[in-house]
Amino acid sequence: MGVYLLRWAAGIIAVYHLCVVSQLPTWFGVFVPDQVHKAVSLCSALFILFLFVPPDHHRQGTISGRFRYSLDCCFLLSALIGGGFVVFFHDRILGYTLFGFLDRPGIVASSLLVISLLAAVRRVAGWVLPAIILFFICITMFQQFLPGVLRGIGFPIEQLLFSVYVGDAGIFGRPLDVAANIVIVYLIFGALMHRCGASHWFMDMSLALTGWSRGGPAKAAVLASAMFGSISGSPSGNSATTGVFTIPLMKRIGYTGAFAAAVEAVASSGGMILPPVMGAIAFLMAEWINVPYVEIVFAAAIPAVLYFFIVFFSVHLQAKRDGIATLSANELPNFKAVFIRGWYYLVPMLGLFYFLVVAALPPGIAGVYACLFVLGASFLSKDRSNWLLPRLLLQALEEGVTRWVMIAVITGGVGMMIGAIELSGVGIKFSRFIIDLAGGHLVLAMLFVGVVSLFVGMGLDATPAYITLATLMAPALIRMGVSDIAAHLFVVYWGLASFFTPPTCIAVFVTSGIAGSKVWETGREAVRLGIAAFVIPFAFVFNPGLLLQGELIDMVFAIITAVFGAAFFAMGIRGYAFLALNRIQRLIIFAAACLAIAPGLLIPLAGLVLGGAILLPQWVIGRTRTA
Repeated sequence: MGVYLLRWAAGIIAVYHLCVVSQLPTWFGVFVPDQVHKAVSLCSALFILFLFVPPDHHRQGTISGRFRYSLDCCFLLSALIGGGFVVFFHDRILGYTLFGFLDRPGIVASSLLVISLLAAVRRVAGWVLPAIILFFICITMFQQFLPGVLRGIGFPIEQLLFSVYVGDAGIFGRPLDVAANIVIVYLIFGALMHRCGASHWFMDMSLALTGWSRGGPAKAAVLASAMFGSISGSPSGNSATTGVFTIPLMKRIGYTGAFAAAVEAVASSGGMILPPVMGAIAFLMAEWINVPYVEIVFAAAIPAVLYFFIVFFSVHLQAKRDGIATLSANELPNFKAVFIRGWYYLVPMLGLFYFLVVAALPPGIAGVYACLFVLGASFLSKDRSNWLLPRLLLQALEEGVTRWVMIAVITGGVGMMIGAIELSGVGIKFSRFIIDLAGGHLVLAMLFVGVVSLFVGMGLDATPAYITLATLMAPALIRMGVSDIAAHLFVVYWGLASFFTPPTCIAVFVTSGIAGSKVWETGREAVRLGIAAFVIPFAFVFNPGLLLQGELIDMVFAIITAVFGAAFFAMGIRGYAFLALNRIQRLIIFAAACLAIAPGLLIPLAGLVLGGAILLPQWVIGRTRTA
């Protein structure tokens, strides 16, 4: 009974959001204020969470079922009162903005919502994120008693709760706005694509394209994870979805379990940096720095390609080094047959690209139109089990909404932190502290920001990690002259690395479980494969041509030298080029890689020459041995 109630509740929530995002009510003269819509959206997420999502006992402890259910009902009632106050007394909420503080009913309503939201964040993300939120809330209240960079004037509870509750940067601020108007649409889009068979088709296409070469299944894992990871928005979920197929294949042709699991974890995590969706980060970033979404997509494209190129080429070199054979002909899907079987799955993707880039529609509306394309394309399948008829459609809506619940809860919770930080000014003070600590040196500041981003990202999902880092870390780089896009992408890359960097490497935990490998061994291999996440951000900060900024000739030269630099990095990591590399050769090739991705003209050319000095003799010797 509970399954059917969840399915119908999720279906109603999905239809509501699709209608509001597409502005359908305005056709009938009904206007939903933005803050009211976000309050309804958040209450819907908390309704699903507290009534239908069972707690994780590893996080929540062993509380009896009856007491847990009663506690969930109390939290839900508190959330409905706090959120309903915004919905039914919106005129009063608008009045609060004139004074900048709450009256007694507002304090009660906001307190109820804050308490229930903190409980919800703890439930979906563990103790780390609510502890961070409470830390910044307490700092704002008791600044006058704190030392050093944290010291301030302190704010009374009615002013703090106003900023946290209904301020411009509070619970109903930009993060929840993106979750309620964009993220849910693309999660539904991804769920529809999955339910109509697109994920299996992408996997078969990747195998058909790469399976004939050395290490084909590993290359297929990279391609499939890249194609579907951007839409799915979850490194761990994407690792599980594609890893079930690719990891056993990689092990069967000769890759170790640790390497196979590392490839899947690193490739799946890369979906967070791959346009057009970037796991919803692209939409958040566009709103945050107030630039067109298309500008984010174009800026992020080349660094993302370089990231996957390093992983892809590393897989190829490891296959050559280990002498891994190709798949047999009868194990390979036929490219033509696979393409004909599912060519229509490309129609929604092309439609999404058209609506986002060519027509330049708002991302939410573009996503709604793309969902309609998926619905129509499903009926072109010869397999009727892929048709999105009401039963399958409802399952897809349920899948999309249940995955969205966590994001909605976390963005609402992080909004509290942002409201407190903006009120207290701690974010500005923290960025000044980073600059002072680095002594004004940009490289040192980038190292400090990168390490902090890596640690902040540990234990957090991609969305809250980005929001936290965009609030605290990115301003330090911007104050030192780094462009807004480069600064935000920098913290995204370093935060992304936490998904495959021990000890809290969530994606590695998933893939090592599938591969049966040791977590630390897999994590060590993943860090080697994912070195691009640490190196490429330095490249595009110092070389804006990689973000497609500047003159055309500079962009072309930067891309060409960066490709060579990425190849050198892959060779150095794997210790193999045309033949095995000794330690000295590996050090030289690493130096060549660093020079090749540097800015300017002479330094990259010197890197190419240095790399060529190592590779040319290897190529000659390799050809001689083959002859």
